[in-house]
Amino acid sequence: MSKSTFLIAALIFAASLAWAQRGGARRPSKRPLTAPYGPALSSMSGPTKVTGEGTTTPSGLTYWDIRIGEGAAVTKGKAVKIHYTGWLETGKKFDSSVDARQPVIFIPGAGQVIKGWDEGVLGMKVGGRRQLRIPPSLAYGPRGSELVPPNSTLICDVEVVGVQ
Repeated sequence: MSKSTFLIAALIFAASLAWAQRGGARRPSKRPLTAPYGPALSSMSGPTKVTGEGTTTPSGLTYWDIRIGEGAAVTKGKAVKIHYTGWLETGKKFDSSVDARQPVIFIPGAGQVIKGWDEGVLGMKVGGRRQLRIPPSLAYGPRGSELVPPNSTLICDVEVVGVQ
């Protein structure tokens, strides 16, 4: 083996060793990806697991507080900014502001969103997370929508990121 061949082989070996010690080919991180607000994106394979019976309102909406927030509470007529992910009872995700990385702003009680959201976010505080189980009568009813079949119960995980 000539000196130049040996030198080239040694340089390639040294470069390979340095590359491997630095991490080599980068593998995907095991850490969950998170949006600026909202739950970890990697946990979006289905609704948050809840236990117990939750709280059922006279209208038929059932909700579970997953995390209680702090600060200003959501009230009718006051704009709220939320992140949400919605599923059908089959477990199929139909929409998510978390995936879009764009929170939704609406005024509870103004009829800008489905009735289940208008009612379901009331009393929540910034940083609070809640799961809403919304019956068809408070969602899209018999007409459904482009992504929601008629008479579907919706399961929505919502997080309040701001109250204005």
